[in-house]
Amino acid sequence: MSIQANAEHVASYYAATAHPVPERPALVGDIECEVCVVGAGFTGISAALHLAEQGLEVVVLEAARVGFGASGRNGGQIVNSYSRDMDVIEARYGAGTARALGDMAFEGNRIIRDRIAGYEIACDLKQGNLFAACNRKQLEGLREHKALWERYGNRQLELLEGEAYRREIGSERYVGALVDHSGGHLHPLNLVLGEAAAFESLGGKIHEQSPVLEVRHGESVTLRTPSGSVTARRVVMAGNAYLQGILPELEGKSMPCGTQIITTEPLPEALRRELIPHDMAVEDCNYLLDYYRFTADGRLLYGGGVNYGGQDPADIAAVIRPKMLKTFPQLADARIDFAWSGNFLMTLNRLPQFGRLNDNVYYAQGYSGHGVTCSHLAGKLIAEVMRGEGERFEAFAGLPHLPFPGGRLLRVPLSALGAWYYATRDRLGW
Repeated sequence: MSIQANAEHVASYYAATAHPVPERPALVGDIECEVCVVGAGFTGISAALHLAEQGLEVVVLEAARVGFGASGRNGGQIVNSYSRDMDVIEARYGAGTARALGDMAFEGNRIIRDRIAGYEIACDLKQGNLFAACNRKQLEGLREHKALWERYGNRQLELLEGEAYRREIGSERYVGALVDHSGGHLHPLNLVLGEAAAFESLGGKIHEQSPVLEVRHGESVTLRTPSGSVTARRVVMAGNAYLQGILPELEGKSMPCGTQIITTEPLPEALRRELIPHDMAVEDCNYLLDYYRFTADGRLLYGGGVNYGGQDPADIAAVIRPKMLKTFPQLADARIDFAWSGNFLMTLNRLPQFGRLNDNVYYAQGYSGHGVTCSHLAGKLIAEVMRGEGERFEAFAGLPHLPFPGGRLLRVPLSALGAWYYATRDRLGW
C-alpha cells in the first residue's frame, strides 16, 4: 500500500483526542547513523527507544505520521500471548519452541506498563480484559485456555460460567467469559506518541513524511527518501502492513487485512455501568471476532470484521453498527461520532515474522491482530540481538513461514473463503 504524500492520521476518535505533538520535519539531505528504523509505529518506536536506552544513535524514518498505521488505529486492548496460542505452537513446532515463546507470552504487557510508568505517558490506561464465549464449545475452549495460560505463568485469570458473566457484560449474547485481570486497555495513539517523545528525550531523531523509496544493501545500508538519504550500519524494517514494495521477498508470506471501528457519542454513566460494569475491554471468541470497550470520555468503541487485502467498506458505520446492536440493543438511539478503518498484517500461520536480511537488516511484522503487546516485545528483542544476545529473537526467527496459497492473485479470495467457513462454524456452534 502506497502512502500519499503529506499523509495525516485518519479521522478517528484517537486522532481527535491525541495529545499535541511537535512538528517533525521530513528528512532533507544525506545523514549517517548507527541504526535506522523504518516505521514509527509500536514496533519501530519500541525498538528505537530500547536502542536509544542502550546509548545507540538512532534515526526513525516515517512515511506519514507517528502512529499513522495500525498502532494509532487499533482497538486499544492489551491482550496477552499471540494470535496462535501455546498449544498450537507446541503441536506444530515442538515443546522447546513452545517453551521459548511461552516464556515471553506476557512480556509485551509488562513492557507497555513499564513504559507508561517510567516515562509518565498519559494514555488512559485501564485494567482488565475478557474473552466472551458465544456458545458452549467456545466456553469449553476458554476453560482449556485458562489452564494453558496458567501453565505458562498467568495466575490472574477467572472463568465466569453461565449467568456469572453478566457481572461483567450487560448482553444476552454469551454463555460465559474468561477474565484476564492482568490485561487492560488504553489510547494506543497517545501511547505511541508518548513513547516517541521518550525516544526523542534520549537524543533520538524522527523524520515524518519521509517514505523510503529504495534500500541499497551493503556493509552499511543506504535508505533513500524523496529529499534525502540515511546511511546506517544496521536497519530495522518496522512498517508492517504499510511497508509494501520495500521487502518484496516477504510480501508473499503476509497479507494486509482491514478492520473497522466505530465510537458512539459519550454515554450516560448509568448506561455504561449496565453495559460493561467494571469498564473492561471485551472480545468474543468467534473467528471473525467483535471487540469493544469504553473510552476515557465514556464512548463505546466497537470494532469487528476483517477485509482481506485491506480494502475499506464504503460505509463503515453501516457494517459495524449492526454488530454493536446485536450485542447491545440498548444503544439503538446512540449517535455514532467516529468511524474508521486500518490495516494489520496477517501471516498464514498467524505467528509474527522476525528475521534479518543480509545480516544487518532486521525486521519484525505480521502480528495477525495481536500487535499491541507483541510489537513491544519485538522492539525489545531487536535491541537484544543488536547487542549480541540473540537467543530470544532467534526463537521467533526460526519459525517457518509459508506463502499464502494462490500467491498474490488468489490469496485474498482463498483467505476470505476460509474465513467464511470458520465464521459459519461459529454461527452453528461447531
